[in-house]
Amino acid sequence: MDLNPTLELKLEPEPGHSSSSSLSSSVRLGKSKILFTNKKMKKELLVLGANGALGKGAVSVFLKKNYDKIYLFGSSLDDIENAKAEKIITGDLSNEENVIRAFTSVTPAKDKLLFLFSAAGGFAGGKFVWETSLEEWNKMMDLNLNLSFLVAKHFAKLVKESAGGAICFTAAYTGLHPESKKSAYGVSKSGLIHLVKSLAMEGHEINLAINAIAPYIIDTKANREWMQNAKYDSWIKPEEIAELADNLFGNFNFVSGNILELKSRFEIPGV
Repeated sequence: MDLNPTLELKLEPEPGHSSSSSLSSSVRLGKSKILFTNKKMKKELLVLGANGALGKGAVSVFLKKNYDKIYLFGSSLDDIENAKAEKIITGDLSNEENVIRAFTSVTPAKDKLLFLFSAAGGFAGGKFVWETSLEEWNKMMDLNLNLSFLVAKHFAKLVKESAGGAICFTAAYTGLHPESKKSAYGVSKSGLIHLVKSLAMEGHEINLAINAIAPYIIDTKANREWMQNAKYDSWIKPEEIAELADNLFGNFNFVSGNILELKSRFEIPGV
């Protein structure tokens, strides 16, 4: 679907009249014709963590959508080739200078809508609070919360100079429903959820929407190796998360501040 086309007014003076006449005087004097042109907004998408399991699945979906350009950010992107994708190798995005440097590849403009899907983050678990080191705790905060804050901060600046845009972060079910032996991970994702809620209120000032998808278990190779006897059919697929994110982007002008919990899925034969 076409998103928010801009309506451009052009003044075409009648012969013998100056083209520098103001719109109000032209309309009042009836000496200018007003031509309406439907100018379609460009849509550009940024995908963070494009080299991970979730990111790769998401990219395979996004490349089939009607984005004019897609920026892929990751530490290694050798296996992704597409004409409308620009690959940007990044350093640690919990470092603000690396975020600023990465986003210099994106040029804001008032005829653009900018979207960002983040699959960046990390997981650590399996330890009680009293077994968790400060280093492990800080790592989760850096990968899941600090990184997201910096990405949101500097992407918002790009959106401010554009027509509008949206962010979809990947949160976690654990961020809403605490689980044993996942304290650092859960707190970092809970902080991300609070960031989403806060920025959703502030984003109205610059036409920025922000939501997050909070899956329970994503169907990846690593998770299958970790839980070898699980019922994989109930796990959320990376491609499904991307389809949901794309739907959020398609309705960003009235959908913001939501955390979408994805606990499990079910198969419907023939659908």
